[in-house]
Amino acid sequence: MDKEVDPQVLAVIDEMRLSGPRLTPVEIVAKMGVFDARDKPFEHAWLATGDNVIATVWAEFVNVGTGGRWFCLESLDVQRRAGGGARSPQQVQRAKDRLALLKRTFDAGQGFRALLQTNRIEIAELEANKNAKVSTRVRDETEWHVATWEPEHLRAVLVRGARGWVPTEAEIEAARGRSAVPAAGEPGAAVAAGASPDDVQAAAFDYVLRHFQGYGYKAEDLRERKLGYDIEVSNAKGATLLRVVVKGTSSAVPGFGLTAEEHACAAREPLWRLLVVSDAGGPTAQHKIYKPSEMNQAPGFNPLV
Repeated sequence: MDKEVDPQVLAVIDEMRLSGPRLTPVEIVAKMGVFDARDKPFEHAWLATGDNVIATVWAEFVNVGTGGRWFCLESLDVQRRAGGGARSPQQVQRAKDRLALLKRTFDAGQGFRALLQTNRIEIAELEANKNAKVSTRVRDETEWHVATWEPEHLRAVLVRGARGWVPTEAEIEAARGRSAVPAAGEPGAAVAAGASPDDVQAAAFDYVLRHFQGYGYKAEDLRERKLGYDIEVSNAKGATLLRVVVKGTSSAVPGFGLTAEEHACAAREPLWRLLVVSDAGGPTAQHKIYKPSEMNQAPGFNPLV
């Protein structure tokens, strides 16, 4: 809401709004080169023609730092909404898609085009309220970029304008109350770069259980029984759908192997699947499922371990 926006930021947005053509939020995205914008009205980032990344920047999160530079903190916690509370599977996927595009620009040393927007309800309710709508959305002619990407702090710092400037830690801490980034020590911390294999595997199991349960399936943890698989997935009627062995990978733990029991089960159990969670415990965690005949295609799989 406008009352949550820094007055300096709001004044610039109002000037952009009054000086530009009257377009709907979707029309603005479409005119920036996103041909399927009408099919993705609820996305928060898009890949436009020319491999240009467009991302929304909620004005409520924008801070004014030293020298009048604008910046905002981007939460790398895909599981929690702004204002707290768990995201739905669809909201988690949208958050992952947005972070993947922002990370793409960071890795390439490129900027992104920002859509500055204010919202009709308080930011803490935005994702939870089905009636939430954009109040104002304007195209910022000044390029933004991802100045820092810090999984250990569950945050990235987005900066408006030329590179070479980053907010101080004091400015970042002062901005935290305006952002959705959890403070150090809060639940939801990502697995650090130096995490142990046990930490990565625990994060992978937590991810998988939440994934299946989020879609209404029963996911039973059977690790202690050493059956050659870890989780049995069944539907609401009790029918077994999958028997999966879970493996997690990260920058700290790039590879994995299978135990003798897992190899044997893969050969005899038709419902057996290998489920690999990449960036386990990190902000861009995602998974892929492999049949026994596809295991060698799984990144990080070492058949000799």
